[in-house]
Amino acid sequence: MKKFIVLAVVIGAVLSWWWFGLGDYFTLAGIKAQQASVQQAFVEQPFFVLLIYFVVYVLMAALSLPGAALLTLLGGAVFGLFAGTLVVSFASTTGATLAMLMSRTLLHDWVAEKFRSSYDKVNAGIDRDGAFYLFTLRLIAYVPFFAVNLVMGLTRMPVLRYYWVSQLGMLPGTLLFVYAGQQLGEIESVSDIFTVDIALAFILLAIFPWIARFFVDRLSAGKAYRGWHKPKKFDRNIIVIGGGAAGLVTSYIGAAVKAKVSLIEAEKMGGDCLNTGCVPSKALIRSARIARYAQDGERFGLKVVSYGADFPQVMARVKRVIAQVAPHDSVERYSELGVDCIQGHARITSPWTVEVNGRSLSARNLVIATGGRPKIPAIPGLQGSGFITSDSLWGLADLPEHLLVMGGGPIGCELAQAFRRLGSEVTIIEFLDRILSRDDEEVSETVQASLSREGIRVLTGWRVVNVSGNAPAITIECAPANGDGDHQKISGDQLLVAVGREGNTEGLGLDALGLTVRPNGTIESNEYLQTRYPNIYVCGDIAGPYQFTHVAGHQAWYAAVNALFGFAKKFAVDYSVVPFAVFTDPEVARVGLNETEAKEQGIAYELTRYDIDDLDRAIADDEAHGFIKVLTQPGKDRILGVTIVGYHASELIAEYVLAMKHGLGLNKILGTIHAYPTLAEANKYVAGEWKRAHAPQGLLKLVEKFHRWRL
Repeated sequence: MKKFIVLAVVIGAVLSWWWFGLGDYFTLAGIKAQQASVQQAFVEQPFFVLLIYFVVYVLMAALSLPGAALLTLLGGAVFGLFAGTLVVSFASTTGATLAMLMSRTLLHDWVAEKFRSSYDKVNAGIDRDGAFYLFTLRLIAYVPFFAVNLVMGLTRMPVLRYYWVSQLGMLPGTLLFVYAGQQLGEIESVSDIFTVDIALAFILLAIFPWIARFFVDRLSAGKAYRGWHKPKKFDRNIIVIGGGAAGLVTSYIGAAVKAKVSLIEAEKMGGDCLNTGCVPSKALIRSARIARYAQDGERFGLKVVSYGADFPQVMARVKRVIAQVAPHDSVERYSELGVDCIQGHARITSPWTVEVNGRSLSARNLVIATGGRPKIPAIPGLQGSGFITSDSLWGLADLPEHLLVMGGGPIGCELAQAFRRLGSEVTIIEFLDRILSRDDEEVSETVQASLSREGIRVLTGWRVVNVSGNAPAITIECAPANGDGDHQKISGDQLLVAVGREGNTEGLGLDALGLTVRPNGTIESNEYLQTRYPNIYVCGDIAGPYQFTHVAGHQAWYAAVNALFGFAKKFAVDYSVVPFAVFTDPEVARVGLNETEAKEQGIAYELTRYDIDDLDRAIADDEAHGFIKVLTQPGKDRILGVTIVGYHASELIAEYVLAMKHGLGLNKILGTIHAYPTLAEANKYVAGEWKRAHAPQGLLKLVEKFHRWRL
């Protein structure tokens, strides 16, 4: 009813405006013709005329009727500079705010629902910088104010903030128009208002906010740097602390654009990804998969005579893989690229200086990329138990007979399955009610069923409350996560702790700098990856919010470019399309929204599903299991998110990442030739399922009749 009333009022007012020809009174000729009579009335009844003028101006601004600029000129001619500016300023702001509220009433809910996937991101930007951009737009007289009112009404900017920012932003322009109105008699056309002086004034007004923001940023930075002595000269352009994925990419980009870069690494080049994470874990998983194939040889028509995993040889292969990849991240390679590689532990001594190996190095910008490490919970008895993590398990000499895994996330599930396939008995203990809790429930159930079929015991809804003994004789005591029920004890010879990761911040000197460290060990930064010191950047696991190697490399580009060229233009990190994968069997890969997130956020979607057990190549490979789920905008082929569960899901997801990044829908995927027989055909088939569901049934019936007629 509220929307109906507002819409009826707007339509009625606009129709009346045109029906009664009110616009004729608000032409330049009309305004000039009325000037003398309005001035006479103002002399006789000043407050009444001001009130009528105020109300008329508010209505015109609120209904976005043409003529507000001419009415401003009349105000300057009749009321003078001071009174004219005062009444026009408040009338225009009041009218603009009413127009914004009408836009919000009529269109906000529809836009919020229609563009739900991007609406929250837009509003996050409005919350952060909306006042600044509104102020800038108000200063530019050439931007139609009705458009500003309409668009801002679609956001959630508070009304009070909108009012006072508009008041301040429109005041300089109002002053100029009122001033021009004092020469109303000399104005023959609207173009006469925009003299060279006036145009120059508006240009200066338009760039004023950016100049002001520059000085505000400098002032804010000055406060952060207060008490620190900035060197007059620097040894290098960037010092990068940490030689993992983020630090290496940052250094590479810096060297590529001929900056002088120093890279400091305390341990091994390549970080945990090369030495303890991505590379060794995938090598281990590959050996475990081959072991599984050997066990299932008969399924492929092969006669299996004997089978046995040689764990020391498996670990030796892992080390060979690391050694083969290591040259890509080596000191030699980066030195050849022009990076000054330094081995040692870095400690930041000022916003521009770093101490390493007894030397003090200076740089205009610092980039902290020290990565992360496994999180160790505070559980009685855990520290003395000889537990292992994803970092330390690579030192195992013998295969654990019974591996206890604390944590049912991606790392816990991947390693649990690998060790089971190599011959260990494995038990997973997960606090939440299901493993892989960030994925859809169907995904968790599918992976858990696969783990259980292979003989892995999965206990969900349990928490470890005590650890006793020491490897190879460890006992953990578990309690129901909800607090109800009896405890149980489970014994094994190794305990793998995989309950998450946290940032590496120890020994960096962050306390002295006053840098804020979040509870998960990441360093607080803005959208440009800057800390409270604008010249100190963070990227990778130490920055968050995603702790993936590919995100670390993605952030590194922004850190390097903003550090080197941010004085001219800074770039906010784009997290709009971030894929990730879990390398269990079946694999899980995802990009964008899944069903759980869409429901939690109230985002409308259509679901299209294709079961991979119907795919020719999957059947030929005896990997015919899993599915693809695509979420699209209702009625359209625009992709909101994709979840794939199945063989090589981590490879199949790439097509959807590309499509979402570049705005391609399912129709484009359907129209792309995919080689046969390949797993990638599944992507085309799911697009075909969407097309079939959206086929124009009425048109097809007409076509059917046409074909019958032709018979």
